[in-house]
Amino acid sequence: MVDKKITPNPFIERILTLELVRVTERAAVSAARLRGRGDEKAADQAAVDAMRRELNKLQIDGTVVIGEGERDEAPMLFIGEKVGNGDGPKVDIAVDPLEGTTLCAKDMPGSVAVMAMAEAGTLLAAPDVYMNKIAIGPGYPKGVVDLDASPQDNIHALAKAKGVAPSDITALILDRPRHHELIAAIRATGASVRLISDGDVAGVIYTAMPEKTGIDIYLGIGAAPEGVLAAGALRCIGGQMQTRLILDREDTRARAKAMGVTDPEKKYDMTELASGDVIVALTGVTDGALVSGVRFGPEVIETETVVYRSATGTVRSIHAEHRDFDKFHLD
Repeated sequence: MVDKKITPNPFIERILTLELVRVTERAAVSAARLRGRGDEKAADQAAVDAMRRELNKLQIDGTVVIGEGERDEAPMLFIGEKVGNGDGPKVDIAVDPLEGTTLCAKDMPGSVAVMAMAEAGTLLAAPDVYMNKIAIGPGYPKGVVDLDASPQDNIHALAKAKGVAPSDITALILDRPRHHELIAAIRATGASVRLISDGDVAGVIYTAMPEKTGIDIYLGIGAAPEGVLAAGALRCIGGQMQTRLILDREDTRARAKAMGVTDPEKKYDMTELASGDVIVALTGVTDGALVSGVRFGPEVIETETVVYRSATGTVRSIHAEHRDFDKFHLD
């Protein structure tokens, strides 16, 4: 569903169709060189370095408002970091240079490089904390599920809206000890649960294509950066999403307040996470349901990227063959 009130920004149209793709392509290729090596930090660092290098070539005055690394001590494009050459419009940047570091390190499906860019002041600025999330795809009445409802009520409401039994609903949840009660509650309704080890940006997007992924609903606690990125993508393809930041410590509440979060209990919908004209680019590192992973050939490097734009509802799939290896710093 396209945001009818959003006026497309001509500069963002030009910069994000191809330039943003190049950023995630470079990050994906750099990380893919370390697939299956068992070194999550090295792969993450390679993706971060490549993404920062390419972002700083863009004709923008960018600020990272959603970054990675504070929580898990990973290498980061840090919150507040300035990117771009400074000669251009002010924009917000949200990044996850390597979504699914474990998936990449183990060469498992679903690892991607992803980022979003939007006009300044339109992406939620929040510390790198956890976030409670619920998301479904398009075609349902507004408010059919709710973050504050019980898992059982959400499953029953979604099944009723879809016109099926709860046993025909499949929920996607991160496989974490914190979700044991949530998983049990969903299974008690008769619904199925598919567990993933990482990758909840893609996990939220899966709900928008149940005929391809088999996923009807995403629930549970994941990282805030992935929540903002997923919200931006879901706005382009339709669906519903609600989240709440988990600010359960004095230091995280203080950091959030300093960044403009005045209500630590606020429930956000996806338009509050990513408003305005936002574009999300996602390039495969390993093969997955959304995109194929990087292919290294003797003469070309192949990448696959999906670009989502909220103002127009456009989804572009870009398969690229790269012949200039020097651009990917493969020395």
